[in-house]
Amino acid sequence: MTETVSYGWAGKILRVDLTTRSITTEPTEPYKHYIGGMGLANKIMYDEVPAGTDPFAPENKIIFAVGPLTASGVPLAGRTTIGTLSPITEGHLVIDAHCGGMIGARIKLAGYDAVVIEGKSETPCYINVVDDAVEIKDASDVWGMGVRATTEALTRRESTRACVATIGPAGENLLPYSTIMNSRNHSAGAGCGAVMGSKNCKALVVEGNGSVQVADPQAVAELSDYMLKELIGSNNNHVVPSTQQEWAEYYDESSRWTARKGLFWGAAEGGPVETGEPKPGELNTIGYRCMKATKDLGAEAEPYTVKMGGCHGCPIHCHADMISKGAADITGMGTVGNTCTAMSIYRRFDSFLKTGLKDKESILVWNLVLGSTMDDLGLWEGYGQLWIDFGWTYSQGILEEVMSPEDWASIDWTKFYNDDPSVAVDFLKLIASNKSELSYLGHGTLVWTKRWGHEEWFKNEKCHNISPRGWAVHHGNDDSYQVGAVTNMLFNRDPMVHSATNFLRNGLPLELQKEIGAELWGSPDAVDGPDNFTPMNEYKARFCWWNVVTDVLHDSLTLCNWVWPMAASPTKARNYRGDLDMEAKFFKAVTGEDVTIDELYHRAARIMTLQRANTLRGMGTNDLRHEHDVLCDWVYDVDPDIEPFTEGTTKMEREDFQKALGMVYREFKWDEEKGCPTAETLDFYDMPDVKEELQALGLLA
Repeated sequence: MTETVSYGWAGKILRVDLTTRSITTEPTEPYKHYIGGMGLANKIMYDEVPAGTDPFAPENKIIFAVGPLTASGVPLAGRTTIGTLSPITEGHLVIDAHCGGMIGARIKLAGYDAVVIEGKSETPCYINVVDDAVEIKDASDVWGMGVRATTEALTRRESTRACVATIGPAGENLLPYSTIMNSRNHSAGAGCGAVMGSKNCKALVVEGNGSVQVADPQAVAELSDYMLKELIGSNNNHVVPSTQQEWAEYYDESSRWTARKGLFWGAAEGGPVETGEPKPGELNTIGYRCMKATKDLGAEAEPYTVKMGGCHGCPIHCHADMISKGAADITGMGTVGNTCTAMSIYRRFDSFLKTGLKDKESILVWNLVLGSTMDDLGLWEGYGQLWIDFGWTYSQGILEEVMSPEDWASIDWTKFYNDDPSVAVDFLKLIASNKSELSYLGHGTLVWTKRWGHEEWFKNEKCHNISPRGWAVHHGNDDSYQVGAVTNMLFNRDPMVHSATNFLRNGLPLELQKEIGAELWGSPDAVDGPDNFTPMNEYKARFCWWNVVTDVLHDSLTLCNWVWPMAASPTKARNYRGDLDMEAKFFKAVTGEDVTIDELYHRAARIMTLQRANTLRGMGTNDLRHEHDVLCDWVYDVDPDIEPFTEGTTKMEREDFQKALGMVYREFKWDEEKGCPTAETLDFYDMPDVKEELQALGLLA
C-alpha cells in the first residue's frame, strides 16, 4: 500500500508524560481543523485541561506547537506557539506565548507538529529529541544554572546541531514573570517558564535532521522571490526609510527601515559594515534594512553592534547582536542580543527614579546589563510592566515599606544614582529567587497591588496595565485606538498582535494609508491619523477583526506577525499596495490544499472562537463583555482636561468603547451583548463538540 505524503504538516505529535515517563506519538490529522501552532495548542488545551486547573498542577500541559508553513522555505516561518494556563492573570486562563529563534524549525525537522509536555518529574530533567529518538534525561547538574550556561552545557553534551529551549532560575523558582528561552535570547513569556519549572523540566533540547515535504517547491521559490522583491518592508513591515534617500519617494523618522549611508555595524567581525541604502527589490541587501540596535538604544549603540540577527527563515533580522566590555565586566556576559522592550529598559524605570544620569553611553551599558541579566535569569518583563511597577513602587517608598530590613539592606540603592549598573544584577536575582517580598513584582501587577494594598495603581495613567485582570497594554489605545483597545481585551494576556500597527506605522502618508484602508476595509474612515482618532464605526470593526484573525492565522501557520501581513509594499510601481493573498498562496504551494485567504481567515476566526470558548468555560460565565473585556479606568481618565477625540490624546470614551466591543463581536458572529459564542456561532465555525459541552454547562448565550 502506498503511504500518503503529508505536505506541510509533519504528521505527528510527540507526547512526553513526565510522571509516567511514557513517550508516545499520535497523528496530527485530527487537529488540522485548527491548522497548527496556536490552533493546535488551544484545541489540546480545550480538550484535555479541565477548567479550574492550577497552572502549576501536573494536570496542566505545556505545548510547543508549530504550523504547516514552519521550516518549509516560506520566509519568516520560524515562530513557535507555546500553549498553557496563565500563572499571572486572574482566573489562570488559557494563553499563548510566542517565540522566534530556532526551536520551532528544529521541532518540525525532527518530524513533529507539536511537543506536548504533561505530568511532573520527581527530579529535575530535560527532554532530548533527536528525530525519532526521544529521552527524558537527568538535569540535576544544570538545575540552578542560567540560560547561557545551560544552553552551552546541553549543546556540548547532546549536539551542536541541537536547539535548547530552557528556563532560568526564575522559572525553576516558579516566579510567574518567567520565560522559556531558546537560541540564547529568543523568549516566550507570560509565565510559561514557571509552568516548565513546576514540571521539574529544565529544557527541551531538539535536534531535527529531517525535512518538510512541500507540494510545489518551485511555487514556494517563486512566491518567495516575488514577496522579497516587491512586498516586504522592514521590521513591522515599515515600507519607507527613516531618512530621506535618493530612491525613496517618502520617509518617516519613526520607521524601522533605519539603514542609511554612514550607519555601520561598528563591531562587526573583520571590521565595520555599512548598512547603506538598501533599495526595494534588492534581495542581497534586505538584511541591512533594520538596524534595530540604534533604533532602540540610540546612536551610541552603533560601535557596539556586531550584526543584526534573527529567527529561522527570516530575511529581515530585527534582533540586535551586540558586544560590550562594560557589560561583560559586570555580568560576565559580553555578548548581548535582543529586540523590542528588553533593549530599552532604563528609561522605563528612570521616569520614576529620576537618577539624573545623562551620559548616553552609560545608559546604553545599563540597558545591556539589565537585558542580558534578565535573559540569563529567564525573567520576563511583561512588555515593560515589570519596570514601570518597579519604578513606581520604589519612588513611592512602597518597596522600602514592604521589604524585610535584611532584603532592603542587601541592595545598595545608591548605585542607581552613582552610575553603577551592577545593582541591576543584585535586585534582579532577588526578584528571580521568588523568596523576597520584592519578588512579588514578578507575580504581576494584579498580585502585588492586592498584597501591598495599592490597587489605586490601576487608575494611574502611568500604570501601563490595561486590564484589571492583569496584563499590560500592547499596541492598544496608545497605538491604534479602538482597534487596539478591543484587541487588547480579547485575549488573556497582552495580545502580541501587530497587524494593525504594522499598517498604521508603516511610514506611508496618511492619505495613501486611507486609500489602502478603503480598499481593504470598505472606507478611508477605517484609518485614523497619529494621535487623532475618531468615534467608532463599522469599518474600524472590520479592521479590528482583520487585526485579530491575521495574527491568529500567523501564530497557527506559523509566520512572524512582526512583519506579516503584507498589507502595504515599499514598491512605488505597485502604488505601495501589498498582497493579502500571500498566506493562501504559500499555503497552497506548501500543503497542496487550494484555499482562499477568506477561508484561512475563517479558520483563524474559528481558533479565536475556540480560545473564547475556553475563556468563558474557565471563568464560569458567558458575560465576557462585563466580566472580561474591561479596560482599566486610566484609559478613560488620562488627560482630564482634554475631551476624547481631540487631537493629541489617546483617551477613550466609555460609551464609544462599548459600541466598539459590540461591533467587533458582530464581526466574529458572537453574541453582541455578552461577547460569547452562541450555538449558531459554533455551527457557523463547525465546532459541534464545543457546542455540545458549552450547552451542557449552560454557558451559551
